[in-house]
Amino acid sequence: MTTDSEAMRRMLGTGALAGGLGERMGIEVTEASAERVVGRMPVEGNVQPFGLLHGGASCVLAETLGSIGATAHASRFGKVAVGIEINATHHRSATEGHVTGVATPVHLGRTLATWDITITDDGGRKVCTSRLTCMLRELPGA
Repeated sequence: MTTDSEAMRRMLGTGALAGGLGERMGIEVTEASAERVVGRMPVEGNVQPFGLLHGGASCVLAETLGSIGATAHASRFGKVAVGIEINATHHRSATEGHVTGVATPVHLGRTLATWDITITDDGGRKVCTSRLTCMLRELPGA
């Protein structure tokens, strides 16, 4: 994994995904910076009753990746990022393999950060596009 700061290495290495929803869903982050975050998730275990990737699972992947990028940006100001809005459009189904998400910033401000996340299947076909907005807040106790 590549990261652009010691804070990101600590965050990802000490439990940003450990023990949480991302870990339960099998999300693996392969690249993380304030400019781009990439991760993947297995389809198996994250499906709805018809065997298709659950739309909520796509949203979890999108919010995880966008939040990591927003946190990397927020850490530059001594702040943390919290999600305040997410939307998703599901373009096609996935029934096997992995899906990969790539998050890129739309806006990186001092109070808000907005990210576009594109999720594709193993064949490179677009499964979902999502947009996440995070509010940047002061660290608790700061």
